[in-house]
Amino acid sequence: MNGFIRTASYLRVSSQRQADEHTIESQRVDVCSRASRDNVSIDAAFEYIDEGYSGSQLLRPALERLRDHVAASMIDRLYIHSPDRLARKFAHQAILLEEMDKHDCEVVFLNQDGLPDSPETKMLIQMQGMFA
Repeated sequence: MNGFIRTASYLRVSSQRQADEHTIESQRVDVCSRASRDNVSIDAAFEYIDEGYSGSQLLRPALERLRDHVAASMIDRLYIHSPDRLARKFAHQAILLEEMDKHDCEVVFLNQDGLPDSPETKMLIQMQGMFA
């Protein structure tokens, strides 16, 4: 990379109760805090928010836009609160993470903070996807 990292975030809640409890905002605060610690910022145009969409469905409006932008190499790093915010089905999670990797988009799960980039960490993420 050339020193400038194009960053994005993906935020999702699936129920009206979660939306009412402002969990999108709490995810946003956590993601922005982590991005700030990494000395990057997330432009509002690169915040992908699916409010009221189940993580068990692969077709979600913001996720579709995100996938298009990743495929167009517009994003270098993607911040997500946890694997279950990305997908609740292991197969979907695997497809999405493979797409991100194919287009050199680093995925940062906040709940994996401090864990090394290793086969063991990848397996932990996969296990979380299976249990979600």
